[in-house]
Amino acid sequence: MKKILKFLAPAILLMPRAAYAVPCPICTATVLVGLEGARRMGVDYSIIGVWAGGLFLALILIAWSFMRKQGIANPLWYLLPPMGPISLLLTMWILPGGLQFGVHTLFGIDKFLLGVLVGIPAFYAAIKWHMNIKKKNGGKSWFPLQKVVWPVGALIIMSTIFAGIVYL
Repeated sequence: MKKILKFLAPAILLMPRAAYAVPCPICTATVLVGLEGARRMGVDYSIIGVWAGGLFLALILIAWSFMRKQGIANPLWYLLPPMGPISLLLTMWILPGGLQFGVHTLFGIDKFLLGVLVGIPAFYAAIKWHMNIKKKNGGKSWFPLQKVVWPVGALIIMSTIFAGIVYL
């Protein structure tokens, strides 16, 4: 047990105590629609990965918020929500007919994985930016639905950057 706690201690310490910037269900649904729309249109894996990263983070933050409302205080339980998206990601590469890991690469990294690794911090930074604006503005946003526009806008910007790299 001590070995497991030693291994998990850095992750537990880095985990936010309160996920105060929980994306709203509208934002999460918007990201899901963007992800499915991109997949159906045959968009590059890196761009789909950006949207998947945003969706993964939104689902994790919503789960943490729910757990906090239920009074769950043990930090080990907060490791479970990230395991869902990680296992889904691994499943997509394991199942036959799914993504083939390492076949499509960009900068030597699998395109989908690269997109996920870029989408998560972009989505998180946009949420933090929104929260900082509200904090400085007396708890009010600059405009209605800013909570949705900033994170989705960040994913659109990152998708545009990847499209410029891949398609040009």
